[in-house]
Amino acid sequence: MALSSFDIDAPRWDQSTFMGRLKHFFNITDWRTAILPDSRLDEAKALVESCRAGSVPPGTTEEQLHYAKKLYDSAFHPDTGDRMNLIGRMSFQVPGGMAITGFMLQFYRTVPAVVFWQWVNQSFNALVNYTNRNAASPITPKQIGVAYITATSTALATAVGLNLYTKKAPPLVARWVPFAAVAAANCVNIPMMRQQEILNGIAVTDENGNKLGHSTKAAVKGITQVVVSRITMAAPGMMCICPQALFVFSQRITYLHGPIQVMMVGAFLVFMVPAACSLFPQRCSMAVSKLEPELRDSIVSQYGDAVQRVYFNKGL
Repeated sequence: MALSSFDIDAPRWDQSTFMGRLKHFFNITDWRTAILPDSRLDEAKALVESCRAGSVPPGTTEEQLHYAKKLYDSAFHPDTGDRMNLIGRMSFQVPGGMAITGFMLQFYRTVPAVVFWQWVNQSFNALVNYTNRNAASPITPKQIGVAYITATSTALATAVGLNLYTKKAPPLVARWVPFAAVAAANCVNIPMMRQQEILNGIAVTDENGNKLGHSTKAAVKGITQVVVSRITMAAPGMMCICPQALFVFSQRITYLHGPIQVMMVGAFLVFMVPAACSLFPQRCSMAVSKLEPELRDSIVSQYGDAVQRVYFNKGL
């Protein structure tokens, strides 16, 4: 096959299956891509755009095109094509998440520590949620500020409340407080940071990418799936680390508790970030019959039975 006809936007793996999506997200959430300079990422974008235009530079191999697409997908937003901020990229979830989660698990005993690390975590999450939103729905700086304050304050209130409630609980139960707070906060943080999608709807298209309108129901479905994915992403690292086993292993070297915990969380996240992202297709779909009556009637009047499902980017 001539590289000039290489379809760089065609999925390398079948995105209708979990394993196909897992391979895809293992590829684009590779933490090593997060440490590459912007100049290297821009080169990858230029190569991808050249391939789309049908003018692949002489001497380019198919593997180079696949790698360029990997860098492009890891660093550039699928809706706008703009380079995403480093901390908000899914490829930064492993180094960023392992540090924050590890410290949350280590320093959970006092209210000041809980407040500080939950604030750090929810600020990190807010940036990730904003970065990976459906960018077809604009949001003003004022709306971002209100969403950030609401999301982080709710998370902090939840975390502190749970911490005080479980003050006299067994240590193992108290250890679940950070995860319970993170799960509850995700249910608020993500919808708040992406509220414009819920209020105004997101663009939906037919199978070929032709825009059909905006749907709030599609936005709710996509955001709900993202919430489930994020909670799943955090669960193993925050719930499966047995503190007793950790303390027995290092009871004489307590200064290693934190570093060991951070590394263990990182080991979980290396797998859980792509696995959680793979739970649902990023190009989400919905039956026309489940859309808002106005949009459904508009599609039926224009296309009849030719369009049975609509498609949209649910974000990550």
